Amino acid sequence: MSVLRRLTVCLLAAIPAAIPAAGALAIMPLADVRAGMHAIGKTVFTGDKVEDFDVEILGILENTGPKQSLILGRLSGGPLEHTGVMQGMSGSPVYINGKLIGAVALAFPYSKDPVAGIRPIEEMLRVGSYPSTPAPLRLADLKPPSAGFGDAKMTDVATPISFSGFTSAAIEKFAPQLRGLGLEPRQGTSVGGAPIDRLGDPAKLQPGSMISVELMMGDMSVGADGTLTAIDGNNVYAFGHRFLSMGATQLPFTRSEVITLLANSNTSFKISSARELMGVIAQDRDTAITGSLGSRAAMTPLDISVTQESKPVGDYHMRIVNDRLLSPYLLQMAVFSALDSTERTTGVLSVGMTGSIEFENRPDAVQIRNVYATDGGAATSAALNAAITLSYLLQGGFDNLKIKRISLKLEASARKQALNIGQVYTSRREAKPGDTIEVTALLDGEDGVEIARTSKYTIPPGAAPGTLNFTVCDGSQASLADMRQTITDSPISPDQLVSTVNHIRAGDKAYVRVWRAEPSYAVQGEEMDSPPPSLALVIGSSASINQNKNAKVTELVMDAGGNMVSGSKTVQVEVKE
Repeated sequence: MSVLRRLTVCLLAAIPAAIPAAGALAIMPLADVRAGMHAIGKTVFTGDKVEDFDVEILGILENTGPKQSLILGRLSGGPLEHTGVMQGMSGSPVYINGKLIGAVALAFPYSKDPVAGIRPIEEMLRVGSYPSTPAPLRLADLKPPSAGFGDAKMTDVATPISFSGFTSAAIEKFAPQLRGLGLEPRQGTSVGGAPIDRLGDPAKLQPGSMISVELMMGDMSVGADGTLTAIDGNNVYAFGHRFLSMGATQLPFTRSEVITLLANSNTSFKISSARELMGVIAQDRDTAITGSLGSRAAMTPLDISVTQESKPVGDYHMRIVNDRLLSPYLLQMAVFSALDSTERTTGVLSVGMTGSIEFENRPDAVQIRNVYATDGGAATSAALNAAITLSYLLQGGFDNLKIKRISLKLEASARKQALNIGQVYTSRREAKPGDTIEVTALLDGEDGVEIARTSKYTIPPGAAPGTLNFTVCDGSQASLADMRQTITDSPISPDQLVSTVNHIRAGDKAYVRVWRAEPSYAVQGEEMDSPPPSLALVIGSSASINQNKNAKVTELVMDAGGNMVSGSKTVQVEVKE
């Protein structure tokens, strides 16, 4: 035995307390595995029948990761000579003399031979003792790992992720990001529709069975397929590698059935169909995913209704996982697919979006209202902005702010419902306190459309002399003017977080911002305009309070008839004594 291998074995032997008791599991330690040994693997090639395949142990790859090693094996039997190592085989258990040594987990891309990396079972069992507190993640943090072997790289067997109820354009749009996470998107071919939303009989599962980790269930469904490695009492271990490296999590999983196998010159894969719920995945780590049987994961209801030219074209009801990273991403995909079903996402499209995000522990909700109109890309903009809103709420850092339901109504139109702010003028250039000023804005659209909107502002008695500015702008610029400081600060309470989102202006109106070139202050997310000099002196010296040199006097709203408004124009009126 090499010095390096002896060191690896000693390191593994030195941490037995981190490995949960195996119970009924009969395992063979990595230290007892030798090149030349014959092993038996188990997986599903068709339906739900677990079948055997042969494994020849080729050797041990040591230190492929922190305190991690791999068993190298050549697979044979069944269809493997034709397909090679397939996507969906991740987690297939491998036994020597009836003792579990690990799970098929890695492979060489483009290899002509079915050679696989087998994750030692000790490393998989260790995952069960990890902390159960979820941690926030970003998509950029998730990278598919690999193990070096000479000039080649052995990578995780890609996890096939099936989409049912989604348009093909939606799958293709988000495919690059999914592949970057080690996931391989597939158009759903599920038999009988969405996964069955009831707990099934655990006796239907055994080592080698197919499972699907469900991220969305209902009229649209998203599930990641893999193989169950071991059942230890109520605990399950699968995949032999990470899913998304989410750490502690709560993801439902189902039993799955294989419809067929598809041999591919790049990577072959199983085409499977999710069946009934089986339990919850609670840990997603580098070497395995683990969970328990017989329990349900809390999921968030998502309802999306779509109309086109005021006629209903789609009504979708789903449930998505509760996760800071995944929930906004799933919402983005669902909104885009719902709009893509109108078959207008590549041309001129206007999308009006209204809805709400409700919370379990508070009566108020976040109200969503906006409109998007472009020559191409309105569906993308609507989907992205819905995701950004949800992401801002979930990543605010308040564990007690739990999402109860997300409801969206989307109105699609083949007309470009967009107006630009053109000429702006006032009824007078000079005024005195008590005078009423009319502000008129001309909103210009395609085909020579011009809409005039007028708002009135009365200068209050006792108003100081000086320049009064009237800025007519769109919703995004009005929001930015009020929230320039707020959006750069972390909210200090759930109330402030919800209030910030609800203060975002809708895009289907023009806003008349009346302001002076005087200081104002943002205090805990609320703007304090033109405070008395004594108070301004105190709060202006505080480093924790943001100062703005444009103090808003008031804001008026101009209705734009459901059209998206863009642009900004400012006019001035001199206030005389």
